[in-house]
Amino acid sequence: MIRTIGLAAAISLAATGAALAHAHLVSAEPAADAVVHDKPRQLTLTFSEGLEAALSGATITLAGQGEALIGNTTLKEGDGKTLIVPLLAPLGVGTYTVNWHALSKDGHATHDS
Repeated sequence: MIRTIGLAAAISLAATGAALAHAHLVSAEPAADAVVHDKPRQLTLTFSEGLEAALSGATITLAGQGEALIGNTTLKEGDGKTLIVPLLAPLGVGTYTVNWHALSKDGHATHDS
């Protein structure tokens, strides 16, 4: 009985560790809910783990006006955790929503806004 409980606890802890292995957003520039006075040229999203650049990205939308024009997303050279989203046109006044998706190097996908 005690072995069964110990095995169940070990499996539970292993599953928890796997769930924590996903790439989670750590920071963004401009930050969430920030009021920006200068028009940003890019958005940077930093994650907790290395990303697969080709399968990670973001969209930026202004309510009622559609998506902002963005270029090809890339990873910050030398770190592999920071996604660079270049803005091809300046953002106008308004509240924007950033929807991102990320695939970590270990194959786990995450997304949020």
